[in-house]
Formats: sequence, C-alpha cells, structure tokens
Amino acid sequence: MTLQRNERVTQKTYWLESEKCESRKSHAKIKKKAKGLAGTNRLTLMNYGRGERIRTFDPLVPNQMRYQAALRPDCGYSNRCTLHALATTSADPIQNTRIRMSESTQPLPWLHSGSAFPDVALAWGPQSDAPGLLAAGGDLEVATLQRAYGSGIFPWFSAGQPLLWWSPDPRMVLQTANFRLHRSLRKTLQSFVANASCEIRFDTSFAQVIQACAQAPRQRQSGTWIVPAMVQAYTRWHASGGVHSVETWVDGELVGGLYCVALGRAVFGESMFSKRSDASKIALAALVAFCRAHAIAMIDCQQNTGHLASLGAAEMARGDFLNHLQRAKIRPGVDWQFSPLYWQNILSA
Repeated sequence: MTLQRNERVTQKTYWLESEKCESRKSHAKIKKKAKGLAGTNRLTLMNYGRGERIRTFDPLVPNQMRYQAALRPDCGYSNRCTLHALATTSADPIQNTRIRMSESTQPLPWLHSGSAFPDVALAWGPQSDAPGLLAAGGDLEVATLQRAYGSGIFPWFSAGQPLLWWSPDPRMVLQTANFRLHRSLRKTLQSFVANASCEIRFDTSFAQVIQACAQAPRQRQSGTWIVPAMVQAYTRWHASGGVHSVETWVDGELVGGLYCVALGRAVFGESMFSKRSDASKIALAALVAFCRAHAIAMIDCQQNTGHLASLGAAEMARGDFLNHLQRAKIRPGVDWQFSPLYWQNILSA
C-alpha cells in the first residue's frame, strides 16, 4: 500500500510514501504527515549553511523529515517508511536531491546516551542519500563529543531532527602550509595589522561568536545547524577548554570570527561569521598563523566547498585523515593566546 501526495512549495515537489507498514496506526500517522504538507511554506530542502563556512552542507533533509520510523529508537533499524524530496528547478541550491530510507539503504544505528560509536567504516557511502551519515541519537555531553571528534565523527542536525552523527569520506582539510593568501586578502591583513584599533583575540567572547554564527543570515537559507542544544553543548566544552573562539575586533567591536575544536594538536573548524567585509577571512588567517607557530599541520573542514578550496583546502581520504588525527590528538596541547608576531608566519611567506 502506498500513500502519495504532491505539493509544490517554493518550486519544489515533495511526496511521502509508506511501504508495507505494519499497522493501520502507522498508516494513520503517515497519512496525517502527508496532509500536513499542504499549505506549508516552511518545508524546503536547503543548506542550513554558514556563508563563508568551514563545515559545508547540513543534513540533507528538511526539519520535518526525521527519516520517519528509521530514526525512531523504538523501531531500531526499521527502514520501511520513506520520505522523498526532489528539487524541480535548476536554480535550487541542491538539484535533484532525493532523500529516503529504502530497502537498499544501509541501516542507521540508533545510539543511547553513553553508547559507543559505530566504526566509521560503516558510515553511508558516496552513492547513498546522505554520504557520511553514521548514526543517530545519543547525547551531546562533553565526554561524548570528545570521543566523537577523537574518532573523526561530528554531530550535525537541524531543529526538529534527532541528533545525527557524521564521518564523511573523503574529508576536506586545510593543510596550514597550503593556505592561499590571495593578493587582496594580503593587503587587507597588512592594513589590519598596521591599524592599532584592529586586533585578534582568542576566547574573550565565545558566547557572542557562537550566537553570531548561529544567527548569521545566509542566502537562500532560513535555518541553522547551530541549534540551541549545540550552542549549549559547545559552550560547556569551551568552559572545559576544548573549544576556542578566534575573534576579529575593530574599534572595540566584534566584527567577525570563528570557533573551533582542539584535541591536543588536532584542530577542527566549525563555523564562521562576518559583520564586515573579510572579517571572517581575517579570523581564519589568524588561526592559520597560530597553527603554523605551534606546528599544527592541519585544520579539519569536514566537507568540500569552493570557498575553502579557493583558500587552499583539499580533500583527503578518511583513512589518511584518521591516521593524522590519531597522532595529532595525543600531542601536548598549546596555549590558546594570539600574538601579533604570529602574523609573520603568513605575511612573510
């Protein structure tokens, strides 16, 4: 039995289908869900992105999806219910993207609080509907996040979805030695460094930075992956010394910045924001200069974007990334304080 309903919303067509559901109750729930599509203008397929961002695309599902029964802990590995989203215009940021749980899709483990993470080799592959998706559920406690990042896994979900965990292959990384300082950015940095009213600060306004990243407007996007639960979790982790903010200040005003995770000498970029032109790029350049000064060879960017590629980032096989991570995370951590002397690590190159 199949329930199908087409509804055009902002040039997109969505339909919901249920295959071999086990009870009338299941059908009723799905039928109710399908009816709920009518008239809404919020069900859209979008990149809850970050503008000049480090991690690139957010979970390829609208807030309302939740992968249906496939992500319900009481259903375990169930994959009988499917929800599809198909872009119908070439102008859409994600074209012809189909998200579904089907009989051919690898089961998605559901984690309980404190559960061990699956082997990253079990993450969905490049031909799946959500490449790199590894598991759902669990918690965002500091110890859990430390275990996740130390294994090459990160959380990524939007409002209304369960907690989703990812480990993509390949992995986008910025080798600090390969950072591209374009002529225009070099001139901007030289002016910034020469101006006494401009400075880089670390960890003086973390709450402002993460909130600004969460609230920054994005073209063709109306949501964020930095949901309140993520803000609270990373703020706790920041308080324990594992997350840092890199802040661009001009005339006493915070005008841009980013935040990142650090495990030993493994650094993971998370998100950036900018209130003035190039303010987030200045923060990234400062992070690169800091990393070079402390022999930190790589900044993890998670997934590929043209913006990151233009700055020198490139894809790396997950296995190679994990080998680097295992070595870097056990090295002694560094003192997260920025010195203007660090600018010479990129301006004199």
